[in-house]
Amino acid sequence: MATVVLLGTCDTKLEELLFLRSRILENKHLQVVMIDVGRQPVSHNAITISQPQLISPYGDATTAGSELLDLPRADLIKFMSSCATAAIKHLCTTNTIHGIISAGGSGGTSLAAPVMRDAVPIGFPKMLVSTVASGDVSPYVGESDIAMLYSVVDIAGLNAVLRGVLSNAGAAIAAAALSYAARQSESETQEEGKDIRRVGITMFGVTTPAVTTIRRHLSSGTFYHPSSPTPIAFETLVFHATGSGGRAMERLIRAGELDAVLDLTTTEICDFVVPGGTMSAGPDRLSAAVEKGIPCIVSLGATDMVNFGGRGTVPERYVKEGRKLYEHNSAVTLMRTDEDEVRKVGEFVSGKLRGVEEEGRVEVWIPRGGVSVLSTAGGVFEDRKVDGVLFDTLKSGLCGTRVRVVEDERDVNDEGFAKDVAEALLRVMGLEKCGLHS
Repeated sequence: MATVVLLGTCDTKLEELLFLRSRILENKHLQVVMIDVGRQPVSHNAITISQPQLISPYGDATTAGSELLDLPRADLIKFMSSCATAAIKHLCTTNTIHGIISAGGSGGTSLAAPVMRDAVPIGFPKMLVSTVASGDVSPYVGESDIAMLYSVVDIAGLNAVLRGVLSNAGAAIAAAALSYAARQSESETQEEGKDIRRVGITMFGVTTPAVTTIRRHLSSGTFYHPSSPTPIAFETLVFHATGSGGRAMERLIRAGELDAVLDLTTTEICDFVVPGGTMSAGPDRLSAAVEKGIPCIVSLGATDMVNFGGRGTVPERYVKEGRKLYEHNSAVTLMRTDEDEVRKVGEFVSGKLRGVEEEGRVEVWIPRGGVSVLSTAGGVFEDRKVDGVLFDTLKSGLCGTRVRVVEDERDVNDEGFAKDVAEALLRVMGLEKCGLHS
């Protein structure tokens, strides 16, 4: 059996939620926990956790009854979302649920999305049937893996279109929940007696050769920790450095899902410090590994570029300045970073890493031969003077800290550089390589 949480405002969407519940329960191996997050309490035997039952243990004791009715809509959404997050976190930690689904308009989506982002882990099935799912869903999905399904019509009374959409959603979350439950059982069995280390690696198209080499190198041998006879296997999680990728990695580090990080591609910092960049991961990039104290290798992959959309989206001021542009494809235009911008990147990186407290846990590798395939000798973004400003700023900022800085004359995609970076990761993890697989 698997259990799906159905989250919804029963005072406004009860008919639609009951229909969705019935579609989920068509699968005889499913149970549904229906949670009411509406403004006004509703009594129905299908509701597992009523609004008062949700608020009582998880809400502010001063916010109930008439106070709840008087809350402004935005405050109500925030309050009920907080209560539901706490309740579902509890259910998730007890391994009693295997999927979550909700259906609603913009308000219901704004309420349910934070619950799905914050209460359950990546990989846990989560689906939002929403009237706003055909537009920009990034504010709702964030760095999580929420599946959003456009309702086509408003969720305001059942009709042929909405029945079809909700039926598909019910079947989808049912299948996903059963799959998740089965995987949980399998992973518990398979991981017994194994030491699996999960390593996060950041990648961009222009650093792909290096990441490919690193992944192969980490899977090419048998590794041990001196204190244990158990062989260690690596599982690499590669994050596309598009902004959301960096945020996702930071999230997983904080959640304790990663044992080490090889942050090869720190290009998202360029988009953060340069106005208009479209792939920023925000101000918390590079924070989580330092906070958690996990082994970390940092490099400067793709810090020679800022990302924009199609060529016509590049801000006019950059065009007038005559900045060097490169069309990566029809949807992505790259702009070469200048001295001022890379100085800010260097200051950002060193500022984050100065907080490292333990010697030998973090290293920064500087590929002087080029930080991407575009900035090597003869490349369209080759600029040794600008790169030098970046390297000098970073070295100066980390002088006297517990971070080891390694300067290397090779470029970031050089096979030897990539292998040496992988070996550096093993070193800061305290691991030894003991022979190759046949």
